[in-house]
Amino acid sequence: MQSYPPSLIPTQPVLSFGSFLGGARRVPSVLDAGNCRFVTSGRVAIALALKQMKIGAGDSVMVPAYHCASMIEPVIWSGATPVFYRINADTSVNLDDIAAKLDGTTRLVMATNYFGFPQNLSAIRTFCDARGLRMLEDCAHSFLGEHQGKAVGSWGDYAIASSMKFFPIYEGGCLVSSRNALGSVQLHSAGVGFEAKVAFNTLEDGFEYRRLGMVKALLRLPMFLKNFVWGQIKARKPSTSQSMAPGSSDGGFGFDPNWLDKRSSYFSRLMLWLVSRERMAVLRRKNYLRLQDAMQGLPGVRPLFPQLPERVYPWVFPLLTDDPQPVFHMLKEAGVPIIRFGEYLWPGVDASVCEHSVDLSRRVLQFPCHQELKQEEIDWMIQKIKDAVLSQASPTT
Repeated sequence: MQSYPPSLIPTQPVLSFGSFLGGARRVPSVLDAGNCRFVTSGRVAIALALKQMKIGAGDSVMVPAYHCASMIEPVIWSGATPVFYRINADTSVNLDDIAAKLDGTTRLVMATNYFGFPQNLSAIRTFCDARGLRMLEDCAHSFLGEHQGKAVGSWGDYAIASSMKFFPIYEGGCLVSSRNALGSVQLHSAGVGFEAKVAFNTLEDGFEYRRLGMVKALLRLPMFLKNFVWGQIKARKPSTSQSMAPGSSDGGFGFDPNWLDKRSSYFSRLMLWLVSRERMAVLRRKNYLRLQDAMQGLPGVRPLFPQLPERVYPWVFPLLTDDPQPVFHMLKEAGVPIIRFGEYLWPGVDASVCEHSVDLSRRVLQFPCHQELKQEEIDWMIQKIKDAVLSQASPTT
């Protein structure tokens, strides 16, 4: 795999003094959907949802053919069989394909709100109810928002979310249910080391991108001591022992069941209440629309979603690209942050399973539109995208 320089602007939200500013208007979120348990990642929440529904060996779970490994690994861990269903070109669920693939082992349908745009959740709920199926609402991309007047996360028997995609935190996810109690989900802290690591790493991410300068100066000595102690621990700790933080926090793949009973850190849970959701909602929409407007008329690219509906608060800006690889390479070399959700589909998922999933996994490049981007950073990113796209459209001499 080719190595690229680090991103020059933050791919995900980083902590700043502005994180806590904003109005008090209540923006609907998955936390309004029902009972909630705060865990360390969305993939852990999926596994806990499967466990709550007693889904295991002999059962099958309908999962979208457009996915990341983190959505499938918990299903495999549970002992159930993932059955991949088709999505349409606009990422909407193909209910006819699900209906055609149902059999006596089918227990659950997983529905994903891609990039923050809700599915037709009421139709999926009706479909599942008519067939005695459970519904897992995957809100990993849609922490904020609503559908038909109800907060995202309200439609499934269970819902999961990934708070670290929306908040400036190092780890975090949640399991939510509007229909079921979660009293049997017992969680505890992963320990003092984990709690400290989360707080320090969140601050360091902010420092790396030139935020929190005054705090950085005040914490120079403690941060030096922290890095020294961490280095000593890593040097002495056997590689086979449990990590001090979940792999998902560093963008890794793989499902580690050791984190199933671990509660999200106190620091991350505190940020969920202190960080302004109104600011998050307003700026994500503003930044998304700015990117959308800037891409209009560029050759060979177009926004995956032509419109941004009201009460939709995107995770990222997905750009459909006719010839993605040269553009991707040029932008990565320039330090532009790019996310490629679904770049690697589960083995066996090819065009015969779902041609749209394969096409989207190859052609859609996603760019950050989160609330912690500075205006000059967005300007710089837009210019780099334009340069890359136009360089591919220009005739060679």
